Amino acid sequence: MGPLGWLLDAQVSVAGSPVLLREVVGNGFGLASAMFGVRRLVWAWPVGMVGNALLFTVFLGGVFATPQAHDLYGQAGRQVFFFSVSVYGWWRWSRQRRHGDGVAVAPRWATGRERLGLLVAAGLGTAAAYPVLAALGSWGPLPDAWILTGSLLATYGMARGWVDFWLIWIAVDAVGVPLLLRGGFYPSAAMYLVYGAFCAWGLAAWWRTSRAARPAPAPIPSTYSEAVA
Repeated sequence: MGPLGWLLDAQVSVAGSPVLLREVVGNGFGLASAMFGVRRLVWAWPVGMVGNALLFTVFLGGVFATPQAHDLYGQAGRQVFFFSVSVYGWWRWSRQRRHGDGVAVAPRWATGRERLGLLVAAGLGTAAAYPVLAALGSWGPLPDAWILTGSLLATYGMARGWVDFWLIWIAVDAVGVPLLLRGGFYPSAAMYLVYGAFCAWGLAAWWRTSRAARPAPAPIPSTYSEAVA
């Protein structure tokens, strides 16, 4: 068996249940991508894309013969969209990368109009994805639809440098953990818990950076001469 065949078939036992090694490895790449993302480094995108490719094969159990009996088409489909949006993020961050420190983006909170756009997209995306996933036979189509939609919005927000994207990820993780536990995707569920804590840290880090980059307000003149100067 070659290295590729071994990666596709290798399993480990978690709580007495078989788990694909590529699920563990794929989530490891996802965590590494998140770590690069907190530091605002371009490597976040290509590293994440490797994890997307591996996890795509995991969530289509019926196609790739995973030990889990459930197909999560939303989870699988979001890996494809992740990969596509990551190409955009990789391109955008590469263009904006500062010389010297390698930091690719200056974090800021989304504007009111941008947040409204995110809310509308979240509602419409979830509503559109739900009947499609239900018709495909996805296990848990409604939470699967939100996870798909929220993940895409979070990835897009990261590419734009919006601090808000961390909050979207936390909302995705809150839905994803119980769904994955019920489906037997234990490494992914555990990684979602880790991601949730990691997102809280990332939110605090990007929030501090956005505040530090905000220009200081002009001092209030104490005398008439200073006011007219």
